Amino acid sequence: MGKKEANTARLPVDQYRKQIGKQDYKKTKPALRATRLKAEAKRSAPGIRDAVLVVVAVLAFLLAVYALFYLNLSTELDLDTEVD
Repeated sequence: MGKKEANTARLPVDQYRKQIGKQDYKKTKPALRATRLKAEAKRSAPGIRDAVLVVVAVLAFLLAVYALFYLNLSTELDLDTEVD
């Protein structure tokens, strides 16, 4: 008897999922497809954002190195002109 009662009692999560499933059947196929594509686009967006962030970080590093060399060479040139 205990097993029969355990099988018929459902968790609230399972009942909620069943309700959501019933609601999804009521939607049209194009609406479901649009929802799925929107979710996939949202999932793939962080990958693009991460790639752009890496590129910006590399460019900032190269700019810092370039500025360091530029300032170092410009001070050496100034010293050479004052030595006369």
